[in-house]
Amino acid sequence: MAAIGAVNKYDPEWKKEWFGAGIFLEGSEEVEVDVFRKAEKRKLLSNVEKAGILSKAQGLGVTLSSIEKLGVLSKAEEFGLLSLLDKSASLSPSALASAALPLFVAAIAAVVLVPDDSFPLVIAQAAFSASLLLASASFFLASLLLDALQEEAD
Repeated sequence: MAAIGAVNKYDPEWKKEWFGAGIFLEGSEEVEVDVFRKAEKRKLLSNVEKAGILSKAQGLGVTLSSIEKLGVLSKAEEFGLLSLLDKSASLSPSALASAALPLFVAAIAAVVLVPDDSFPLVIAQAAFSASLLLASASFFLASLLLDALQEEAD
């Protein structure tokens, strides 16, 4: 379920304290998001076929038989990745995009704050900031994908 808009809620337990006005909880209306139906409407499989992604993957050595031999599908089922996909489709795209920003800032901070005194520090700085940038980009791209999947069909 994806958040559509904020809904004000009344909290009967709330009272003003010495430390401030308090934080009001904000709920949201939610709508069902069926990832598979959206993928079907967007003709995802036809686009994969037209783009020749499967033949390109086969050229790289990734075939259905190699996937079968490795047991990738059974492992995905065992670890619950399909239910994870269904749960992640209900996340708010804006929350994912917001999570990308602190990671991006942390990557910049790692470059600025870690000293460049020795070769190991430079390697650690580059590895740490690159991993943070990769995570930030992944969150941002996932938010764009979720936004595209969650938008209402006209």
